Amino acid sequence: MTQAQADGAIAHPKTPYILEARGVTRRFGGLVAVNNVSFAVQPGEIFGLIGPNGAGKTTFFNLLTGLIQPSSGQMLHNGEEIWRSRPFQIAQRGIARTFQNIRLFGELSALENVMIAHHIHTRSGLVKGVLSLPPAPTEERKTREKAFELLGLVGLGDRASEQAKNFAYGDQRRLEIARALALEPKVLLLDEPAAGMNPNEKGQLSDFIRDIRQQFDLTVLLIEHHVPLVMGLCDRIAVLDFGQLIALGDPTQVKNDPAVIEAYLGAE
Repeated sequence: MTQAQADGAIAHPKTPYILEARGVTRRFGGLVAVNNVSFAVQPGEIFGLIGPNGAGKTTFFNLLTGLIQPSSGQMLHNGEEIWRSRPFQIAQRGIARTFQNIRLFGELSALENVMIAHHIHTRSGLVKGVLSLPPAPTEERKTREKAFELLGLVGLGDRASEQAKNFAYGDQRRLEIARALALEPKVLLLDEPAAGMNPNEKGQLSDFIRDIRQQFDLTVLLIEHHVPLVMGLCDRIAVLDFGQLIALGDPTQVKNDPAVIEAYLGAE
């Protein structure tokens, strides 16, 4: 175990971490994409996951959200194992994410994209929804109101009826965040949220993430290649390289870590 893994290991089983990775490994044939990674995330943190391309960051998000299963190790949410859970079960637990490659429903409107996500919290079945039987009409109205509210929050309130495919890249990123928030998460995973944004938009994104953390009482994990954004935004940062955890700490500790400088930051 590396020193970073030792520092990130679980100190005590009763410590109230919201997310934990315990010796998580994922192999794809002979390739080890995530290698014995351990760290814990505290409630309310903005936690960054950084590293070179191919370091295993998105694979780790996929493990955490049930898209793939670990080869060994444990993933826990509030002390309960989730690595056997399916993606919809993890979403129901309050863990939502965006994707590195945007996955919106392009033919649907912005409003419809957000409403679809919020339906996970409704009690009406398909038959009641189609026939408009109670409680479907009331739930549909509340879902629509919630979707309009979230679109306004991300600055897209006046574009609710536009098809998602017609949005610029940065606007699609914001729409995807609104859709994730419609799941009413307690943990929000953002995979490269600043990709395609200009410097001004990146600054606005940092402020936005801080605001929604406070407004929705969120814990935020983000993968991001824009180092200044990560260093200025995150409370703590984990650094992966070739699937291994090489550093874990606050931004100052990580920025000055020789292993991180060699593997990732370079002259920065």
